[in-house]
Amino acid sequence: MNKVSVWISALRLRTLPIAAASIICAAGLAMQAKIFDGVIFSLSLLTALLLQILSNLANDYGDDVSGADSKMRVGPMRAMQTGQISRLEMKKAIILTTGLCLISGLSLLSVALDQHWQSWLLFLFFGLLAIAAAISYTMGKLPYGYRALGDLSVFIFFGLLGVLGSYYLYDLTFNFTLLLPASCMALLSVAVLNVNNMRDMYTDQAAGKTTLVVIWGRKTAFIYHLFLVFTAPFLAICYLMTLNNVQPWQFIILLILVPLIKSSLSLRNLIANDERKGDHFNNQLKNIALAAFVFSLLFLLVLIPIG
Repeated sequence: MNKVSVWISALRLRTLPIAAASIICAAGLAMQAKIFDGVIFSLSLLTALLLQILSNLANDYGDDVSGADSKMRVGPMRAMQTGQISRLEMKKAIILTTGLCLISGLSLLSVALDQHWQSWLLFLFFGLLAIAAAISYTMGKLPYGYRALGDLSVFIFFGLLGVLGSYYLYDLTFNFTLLLPASCMALLSVAVLNVNNMRDMYTDQAAGKTTLVVIWGRKTAFIYHLFLVFTAPFLAICYLMTLNNVQPWQFIILLILVPLIKSSLSLRNLIANDERKGDHFNNQLKNIALAAFVFSLLFLLVLIPIG
């Protein structure tokens, strides 16, 4: 594998749809409110994708240093784990990506906030917090991803901040009913992390990495997973019901239940058989991430004609 291919693999592009989902959801909400702006959407999407890439690179570095990415790892092989990218090279990539996040984020704020200085300060804080969260998930002396705080972080950044923050930038307005779709995307994003952690439970235990799955065990984590994936569409329906003139066809968002049910049945079998190989979990990880992305597209679709 040449160096370019190695770096593309290290970016973990397959994780980007889950980062895009909350931005797409916010775009649908903005279209429904007739405040959508293509430039704000593009810069929001770019910033979210760069933050996800930054998190991926930092996660690769942090897990390699901590020993979580040992030869016993059951997930996809990582670039540093295989020795194809050195620690120094990864550090430089993390610094470069951090710079790109800052440029993209500041450009977004310049376009969206203009002279609203209070909002500038608030979103600058949020942006720096997001960068710090992406880096410190597995890096540093106190990586919070090793202390069972990953789920909370994903809920906040991929759901609440991703949806509510993006929406606010369109028109500097906020509506508490938007907590419903924001929480919906947050729960689906946490479900992706939960599947990842169910897959890695045994290697995380060996490396001293504490996740909710390590604390609870896979069987309880599966019950938690069911709560996440089936509460999410319920919240989306609740949001639709708050709107005027909802049409029956708009409930096509419930089609998402088909892949969610299918994936849940597969996960139940994997856990019942105490599956310790990563391939089958990786398939369900991909399925849940794809389902979340498709759900965001369906949500956008059903919101466009409303109002």
